[in-house]
Amino acid sequence: MPTPSREPSTAFLAVSARIAAAATAAGRDGGDVRLTAVSKQQPWSAVAPVLAAGQRVFGENRVQEAMARWGERRLGLELRLIGPLQTNKARDAISLFDVIETLDRTKLAERLAREIQALGHAPRLYVQINTGEESQKAGISPAQADDFLKVCREIFDLTIEGLMCIPPVHEPPGPHFALLAKIARRNGLSRLSMGMSDDFEIAIGHGATDVRIGSALFGARHLASSEAV
Repeated sequence: MPTPSREPSTAFLAVSARIAAAATAAGRDGGDVRLTAVSKQQPWSAVAPVLAAGQRVFGENRVQEAMARWGERRLGLELRLIGPLQTNKARDAISLFDVIETLDRTKLAERLAREIQALGHAPRLYVQINTGEESQKAGISPAQADDFLKVCREIFDLTIEGLMCIPPVHEPPGPHFALLAKIARRNGLSRLSMGMSDDFEIAIGHGATDVRIGSALFGARHLASSEAV
C-alpha cells in the first residue's frame, strides 16, 4: 500500500480531494461518498492531526482497542467496526460503534439481535460479502447473500443498511465491486462500503458510498500497543 510522504493532515486533504474528483468523474456528487479513516493500530500522534483537520468517521478492527482509544474522545464522532466480530464481544460492539460492517454469519446475527433487544439500541449494520470466496477471509459467499439477508431481516428483525467487501489482493478489484453493487441492488440496499487506499477511486466508479482509507492517510500500520491510543 502507498505510504504518504506528507503529514497525516496534509494527506487527509489530498485524499478528500481525490474522493471528490473520482465522484465527479463518475457523474456523482462528492458528498455522496463518505471517508472512513482506518485508524486501527495507528499511534495517536498520527490520528490526532486527521481528527483536527476535520475527519469525523474512523474505522477500527478490534473492540477492545477501539474502546481504549476512543472511550474518552467519543463525542461527535462516528465509529465503524471494520474487523471481524466475535459473538462474545457483540454487546460491547453495539455499545461503542455506530456502524458494524462485518455481519457475516447466522450465529452473529442471532447474537446481535438479542443484544440489540436487551440494550434498546441498534448500530447500523452492513453484511460482509466474500466476493472472492477466499477460504481465509470472512464474509458470506455471493451465492448465499440473498438468503442470508432474508434471514437477517425476517428471522432476526435486523435492519441492514448496506454491504461491505474486501476484494482478493491479487485480482482486479473492479469485478468484485461490480458484484457487490449487483447484490445490493437486487436486495434494495444503497450503501456500499468498498475501496481502500489502493483502489478507492475504482470503487467510487462502481458506486461506493463508503471508502476505508488507512495507509494513504497514515502510512504503514504500527503494532498495537499503548502507543496506539
